[in-house]
Amino acid sequence: MNIDLSRDYARKLDEADELSGYRQKFFHNDADMIYMDGNSLGKLPIRTIERVDQIVKEEWGTQLIRSWGINWYQSPIVVGEKIAQLVGAGQGQVVVSDSTTINLFKLAMSALMLRPERKKIITDTLNFPSDLYMLQGCSHLLGGKHQIQMLEPADGLRVDTQAVLDAIDLDTALVTLSHVVFKSGYMYDARTITEYAHQKGALVLWDLSHAVGAVPVELDDWGADFATGCTYKYLNGGPGAPAFLYVRRDLQKEALSPIWGWFGDRTPFSFGLDYKPAEGIQRFLCGTPPVVSVLAMEQGVDLLLEVGIQRLRKKSILLTSYMIDLFDAILAPLGFSLGTPREVDQRGSHISFRHAEGYRINLALIEEMNVIPDFREPDNIRLGLTPMYTSFLDVWESINRIQRVVTEKRYLRFPETRQTVT
Repeated sequence: MNIDLSRDYARKLDEADELSGYRQKFFHNDADMIYMDGNSLGKLPIRTIERVDQIVKEEWGTQLIRSWGINWYQSPIVVGEKIAQLVGAGQGQVVVSDSTTINLFKLAMSALMLRPERKKIITDTLNFPSDLYMLQGCSHLLGGKHQIQMLEPADGLRVDTQAVLDAIDLDTALVTLSHVVFKSGYMYDARTITEYAHQKGALVLWDLSHAVGAVPVELDDWGADFATGCTYKYLNGGPGAPAFLYVRRDLQKEALSPIWGWFGDRTPFSFGLDYKPAEGIQRFLCGTPPVVSVLAMEQGVDLLLEVGIQRLRKKSILLTSYMIDLFDAILAPLGFSLGTPREVDQRGSHISFRHAEGYRINLALIEEMNVIPDFREPDNIRLGLTPMYTSFLDVWESINRIQRVVTEKRYLRFPETRQTVT
């Protein structure tokens, strides 16, 4: 392999980067810190600070309850329509609501109720554990009649598309997977899986949490039935920001949320005693939305729409490819293995490095080297490459500092005992 490993080369890549100016649209308080965890919590957009100040002081402080009639009540729909543009969805199919797990519950239960005669749910062991817990909870609530088939990865990174197709049969009610897998960054062929599932009469639910804002998503073109995703990763919505959900338009008349609440009612302010589900996507709302969080999150979405997902994906590919090249030359000889697919069309925008001492290396990076990645069991150091604010120099510095942690044996200073939050 013949690549330029110099810092100067990274600087040249930054000089040629058409998105480099967007870095300054985010809050930075430490010029030396390398933030590589945007796939877990996105950075704070400057405009969000200004918007939250306005919401709190003017809309809440001055207008008080009158703001519900100005822009608060419609905010889950308005912001949902913006997110729809990032996931390839036409109007009236996306709404901001609740957390990802609650939305997964609502959508999975809705799907299972639409296929009452079928008893099989297909997912994989790479899926985010909360998704798996939620599916187990659904099965429990429905009397334990459903078999949850968790497909195993052959190589630890991915479940082959054909293995997914082979598992789908005429008893399959629901196929639910993460479009981009949270540990390895593997990206499924969503179109092929969705189309085949439909041929067998099954419904499909995609978790887009590690995909939205990082890779192109085309829910309408895929023919997807349901989808959800969080907004605090690549959408930069802030910690615990509400999630979004998608229900294909032609399913909305027959699909019902299992949680009936007043915001999902046809006329919530009539305060009727019997629930009448709203028309369209609004029926998947339930309780009062967290307005400040919804409106704050909108600013990050606006930035992504301004840049455009194709430009973001182009830079993401350049960043991840550059990091893998540096990994091969510098880290692989130190006992690391790559925990992410090399194929561009099979990876999202985060990279995992695996090492037997991954946990302690991760701690040393945070505590001594001012690099912020995260750790995922059993040995994955994850680095999220967020195109709007991650630079090529950030990538170079990350590899350089990881190398120092290992060669200088800094990780030996840290305990093997896991902290509560990793």
